[in-house]
Amino acid sequence: MKRLVSLILICTLVIAGAVPVFGHSALDISNAVTDTAKYIYSISGGAGVSDVGGEWAVLGLARSGYSVPDEYYQNYYANVESYVTEKQGVLHKRKYTEYSRVSLALTAIGKDPRNVGGYNLLTPLGDFDKTVWQGINGPTWALIALDSGNYPMPVNSEAKVQASRQMYVDYILSRQLSDGGWSLTGGGDDVTPGDERSDIDITAMVIQALAKYMDQPAVSKAVNEALTTLSKRQHDDGGFDSWGTVNSESCVQVVVALGELGIPVDDARFVKNGKTMIDNLLTNFYIKGSGFKHTADTKKSNGMATEQAFYGMVSANRQVNGQNSLYRMNDHITFKDAEKDDTVKPTPTKVEVTFSDIDGNKYKDAILEMASLGFINGMGDGKFAPNSTMTRAQFATIVTKSLKLDPGEETTFKDVPVGKWYTGYIATACKFGIVSGRSADVFDPEGLITRQEAAVMVANAAKTCAMNTALDETAVRNTLAQFGDYMTIAGWAKTQMAFCYANDIYDQSDLDTNPTVRITRGEIAQMLYNMLTKALVI
Repeated sequence: MKRLVSLILICTLVIAGAVPVFGHSALDISNAVTDTAKYIYSISGGAGVSDVGGEWAVLGLARSGYSVPDEYYQNYYANVESYVTEKQGVLHKRKYTEYSRVSLALTAIGKDPRNVGGYNLLTPLGDFDKTVWQGINGPTWALIALDSGNYPMPVNSEAKVQASRQMYVDYILSRQLSDGGWSLTGGGDDVTPGDERSDIDITAMVIQALAKYMDQPAVSKAVNEALTTLSKRQHDDGGFDSWGTVNSESCVQVVVALGELGIPVDDARFVKNGKTMIDNLLTNFYIKGSGFKHTADTKKSNGMATEQAFYGMVSANRQVNGQNSLYRMNDHITFKDAEKDDTVKPTPTKVEVTFSDIDGNKYKDAILEMASLGFINGMGDGKFAPNSTMTRAQFATIVTKSLKLDPGEETTFKDVPVGKWYTGYIATACKFGIVSGRSADVFDPEGLITRQEAAVMVANAAKTCAMNTALDETAVRNTLAQFGDYMTIAGWAKTQMAFCYANDIYDQSDLDTNPTVRITRGEIAQMLYNMLTKALVI
């Protein structure tokens, strides 16, 4: 009789959609997915490439089962085609995870990344050397992207070393650290002292990539060692930390890793004090109607944390419902293609401008484009002086013109008198929070700008163009860690520097960031041109 009663109770819970996952039920997970999907869709607008509201939002929505109008995916695909065409198929010269991320989103919506505006976005992943340049991230996401649609390994005729899936698997295995996990740059023969401790996020992502190769004994051994490490480092509330910060994203990546392996989130190894990772996410980070927070002690949700937590919850929900894992996409959605719009869109009015001293300068095209639109002027005598430094007054003037803001009248700064050519522009730039004074009453209009100061100012300008400049600690670290001198960037500028590099406002092909070097007029022209283009202002 007891067994019969228990069986009836279980069946009732299943029918009601409330299968317990310790503290939270399957219904709680489903409700959180629906609520967050609604929130992400409501704020994402026209999803763009690499932005918050871009690939990860598209992937999460496509895999969530939430009903999204075809127009949303149509707009995203149109943006991708436009972006890829503009870039002539080269999304990035060194950061090959760009190709993987976009390919994942395209696969999720039923589009083939091998033909986007006539370009094959998977071809770069056939270059072994360039893909592993990023360390573990490159081959990890290459495998996830390639396997998401069971795509054959692309042949890259320009590669010095043609990659294979097994080469990427072997490379990843060779970078495993002594504690059983992985870090962004550690492992192998060049492990750095102090870098032996693995990172939760990276370890979980590697497991996601290796999940489809568990039939290989070496892979199975490595993954099980990594799972043991993750289990040991899980907190009593079911969560995780990365680089000393307890955050939602680290927990999410482990949830997705278990999902790819087919391991339930309430597996005994990942239950601490009766709490699962889902309990941790929903209790400590979830804000109903507003997404998820990055850290539990903050009051507001975070865009990047919300997108990651969303697809993590989607992963858990798919597992509870017996569906394919997040990255096994042979069950991808499809949508009706948009009708072609052959109308000619107006272009900004331009005036032909030339300068005698910019031939051969790497910023020539940006200088001419910005000057032709009236956003930047020369220095007289038909010269631009691209290698000269930029003053704070000059920047305030250029950025105000670029954003088509009306100049003000006066400021409260003692060193910015009424009637100067730059007074109105400084007033407006300060009003919109793009620049600020050296103190409450000193602006220092003739002061020169460093590269990290320029990054902060341009990021502030990007906010006025509705660009999301918020990056969490993990994103900042991963973006800047590729540069040899990233530790010399001032704390107040790290997020903005990372934003500029992540959005190609600064060139990631540079070896160093040179944060304290004075920026030149040519560089400012290029930065603002890149930002305005990214924001679809020009």
